[in-house]
Amino acid sequence: MKTEKIGSYRLALCALFAALSYAVFTFLQIKIPVGADMTSIHLGNAVVVLAAFAIGGPLGGLAGAIGMSIGDLLDPVYFPLVPKTLFCKLMIGLISGFIAHKVGRISYSTDRGHILFWTSLAAAAGLLFNVFADPILGYYYKILILGKAAAELSLKINFFASSVNAAVSLLVSVVVYMGLYPVLRKESLELHPAV
Repeated sequence: MKTEKIGSYRLALCALFAALSYAVFTFLQIKIPVGADMTSIHLGNAVVVLAAFAIGGPLGGLAGAIGMSIGDLLDPVYFPLVPKTLFCKLMIGLISGFIAHKVGRISYSTDRGHILFWTSLAAAAGLLFNVFADPILGYYYKILILGKAAAELSLKINFFASSVNAAVSLLVSVVVYMGLYPVLRKESLELHPAV
């Protein structure tokens, strides 16, 4: 593929993953009320990791950050959390993409065991970052808005929800990527992402 076609193709995939992360986060979530606040169990993070594997960390993270932030913008409960979502989802993509492509070099490998190992490690690292960053950033925000007692309760529940999201997202993103990988390779659709 020519360079300009590759760039257009990556941007199109970025938009597709942004739309997918929005849809998965918005329509396939289980909301958990926490007093006047809300958290949720969702698979949006799995889409961010999958995007990082398919198109690289920067665009994959950007896709997830845009899609899930739009979901936050359109939900009055999550609206104030848009900056946190932008940061956390971008970082999930950057971390997962860096480890998978730069360290593990999955785009250059044909060894399924190698790819499985590095995608699992990369997804775990990106999602582990989110397990801590999402609740902690939310905690400090909520101290300013809701007060200390509400923030402490919310921190515990958000940590639990983030942990569940991470575990499920790790499994889903790796299984889906491993299923797509042979097709991407056969059709020469997998690009060597710039990480």
